[in-house]
Amino acid sequence: MRYSSELIILATKPPCSSWGKGLAPELRERLVPVRVNKISDLARVAATIITLGQPAYLVRFTHNGRRVYAIIAVLRDYYKYYGLPMIYYYVDEEDKFKDGSYLLVKVDDQGEQIELSKGIRHGWVAIPIIDLAEKPSFVPDDL
Repeated sequence: MRYSSELIILATKPPCSSWGKGLAPELRERLVPVRVNKISDLARVAATIITLGQPAYLVRFTHNGRRVYAIIAVLRDYYKYYGLPMIYYYVDEEDKFKDGSYLLVKVDDQGEQIELSKGIRHGWVAIPIIDLAEKPSFVPDDL
């Protein structure tokens, strides 16, 4: 498996000034938030996890007036660690995805289709979206 140099830099250098405040030292050095460009990037990560037989869901919360979607994944066997917790997140700047309980993904000969829905559909990978009351403490304040 290949990783970008940006990911390695994020894993060794805090991405922002508030990163890790209030957390135990062992979590501060291992927690890595990674912002993706589009909701489809986040959907692809979650759909891959689900199709490999693991449960996955997105969390949605509001922070600084913007909706944030995130998934927690583990980069297994990262150097001396058993795994490195990763938080992939997307900030919905235009509030396009506020309504819906599932992110649906379908890939076929027509290409990739990603939709927000209030229910599931046959033939689509359904990724549940869990609404949180507030931003989790392990997410940086300056997203």
